[in-house]
Amino acid sequence: MSVFEAIILGIIQGLSEFLPISSTGHLTIFGRMFNLISEENPQAWTSFIAVIQLGTLVAVLVYFWKDILHIVTAFLKENLSSRKKFSLQSLDAKMGWFIILGTIPIVTFGLGFKKIIEGTLTKNLVVIACSLIVLAVILAIAERKAKFKKEMKDITVLDSIVIGIAQAMALIPGSSRSGTTITGGLFMGLTRESAARFSFLLSIPSVFASGLLELYQQIKFIDHSGIVNLVVATIVSGISGYVAIDFLLKYLRKNTTFVFIYYRIALGVLILILISLNILKP
Repeated sequence: MSVFEAIILGIIQGLSEFLPISSTGHLTIFGRMFNLISEENPQAWTSFIAVIQLGTLVAVLVYFWKDILHIVTAFLKENLSSRKKFSLQSLDAKMGWFIILGTIPIVTFGLGFKKIIEGTLTKNLVVIACSLIVLAVILAIAERKAKFKKEMKDITVLDSIVIGIAQAMALIPGSSRSGTTITGGLFMGLTRESAARFSFLLSIPSVFASGLLELYQQIKFIDHSGIVNLVVATIVSGISGYVAIDFLLKYLRKNTTFVFIYYRIALGVLILILISLNILKP
């Protein structure tokens, strides 16, 4: 992998991590096209993706630093310093609980299916193409059925659990973490912007844990040039990720997600056509 390719991967990661179009899917398509994915060691690609997600994690932390500070401070104060019943806690303290509850499903599924996630099946472009299409259809249904009445202040325990389960579905390649969580939020009645905002906050624990774990496990196998590429891709993903967050939140205040739905379906169909013509390897 060259530094130029690392930059491209960073841009793809940052933009597609937060737009509901699947970062894993886009990175894998690029990796297949330029022969960056090793057939003998496919888990190395999964590790690379997980590590450069730390850049997008930094983007979330920087963009939402005030929200995060308020949530952490209120959560610690109202649960450790002076314990309060959950029903009496502030919105920020409750949000801390919602993020914890919403993270449990992806941790459970992630640990339980770790070998499958890191294996060759999750790099299969047929699987990715089908996920792009199927999840786009589900998002379209959510758009049609959603009531768009709930703001961040209206999120409940049930909402956080359902959206957390939706986030766990993002372990399926091509589904998109932001795509599945926004879809879950819409089904639970959230506005588009609130669903996206909660989606980004919910991503923090799982991205942090998976990124650090993969970095710890793989750093000893990466040579000097590999480290440079990893650092470059991570920094670029953070910058492009920040831009994507700002764009999507502003976009969803006045627009639907159908532009992303159409894009996902078109890309999924294109991948299947290219595979059938032997232009792309599955």
